[in-house]
Amino acid sequence: MKIGVPREIKDKENRVALTPAGARTLVGEGHIVQIQQGAGRGSGFSDEEFRRAGADIVSVETAWDAEMVMKIKEPLESEYQYFKGQIIFTYFHLAGVPEALTEALLATKTTAVAYETVEDNMGKLPLLAPMSAVAGNMAATMGSHYLAKFNNGKGIQLGTVLGVRYGKVVIIGDGVVGRHAAKTADGMGANVFIVGRHKERARELKDEISNNVTFVESTSENIAREIKDADLVIGAVLLHGERAPCLVTEAMVERMQPGSVIVDVSIDQGGCIETARPTSHTQPVYEKHNIIHYCVTNMPGAYPRTSTIALTSTTLPYAVTLARRGVQALRDDTGFGRGLNTYKGYITYKPVAKDLNLMSRYKAFDDIKE
Repeated sequence: MKIGVPREIKDKENRVALTPAGARTLVGEGHIVQIQQGAGRGSGFSDEEFRRAGADIVSVETAWDAEMVMKIKEPLESEYQYFKGQIIFTYFHLAGVPEALTEALLATKTTAVAYETVEDNMGKLPLLAPMSAVAGNMAATMGSHYLAKFNNGKGIQLGTVLGVRYGKVVIIGDGVVGRHAAKTADGMGANVFIVGRHKERARELKDEISNNVTFVESTSENIAREIKDADLVIGAVLLHGERAPCLVTEAMVERMQPGSVIVDVSIDQGGCIETARPTSHTQPVYEKHNIIHYCVTNMPGAYPRTSTIALTSTTLPYAVTLARRGVQALRDDTGFGRGLNTYKGYITYKPVAKDLNLMSRYKAFDDIKE
């Protein structure tokens, strides 16, 4: 199979979908690997390293002219012209991005395999987990940065000073993002509150993170109460492939203290905080109701070396299988098949079709004839 890896063009996105070691593995399997010139530079991988791994260094047009294209972020509008019905293996987040992307995928009968909806045999999301972990770690450190007075924050440091904890961090969601954010915030010395739906997880969270962590049951009343005096609120809610539910209303945000910070990691899937809107690494924050909002849609791109290595270590086995067997790999492995979002002009992932009000364009993968 011919496999293409274009350079990412999203704002300050320096990750690359394949490391030289990954390219070597695919070349060793007999595939042709085409890396766009400079695609790995932002992650510290030179064109020469890819050449030594057996890959070809090519133009953007040639990188896209492949049977399977591997990316990191969802294709942007300027890239739709390259859709030719090939397999595209990347993060799509179709429920949270402009509907035009879905329409372009359907019109070109592109096979969209989304990292974020691939499941393992436990129903977990193995290809989303590494970037969720990076984003969770970042949420606490970015929040701390923008709390500084010179950033117009309230001037509260998240940390321990002579044995006393300062700063209140409220994390909404207790999945991979929430747990990593909690570990980082607790390690900094802040007072950490995790909002979750399952009370029975309280002991588990304390054992995994710290006895200092306070578990709060997820209700509107509890969320409103806890964020009112929070210094940092982290949105970390995830529903598999679906638009994130709005758990923090604008009225709740209005009652927060001026100079507090919101980091909505759920923004890729539309955000779980009503006042959140997508931002970029170039312009990462804005203020609304005197609250600083950080809602960057590609947070792990800030640390591309770590992110690229962590992500490709998990995506590579799937890429190898997809390159070997094509779409049949998705039929043979139900969890991998859950990653299929569009195929032959249909949406094949029901939560996406529902969120986009496109159920008329939905068809189950098994019902589509080859």
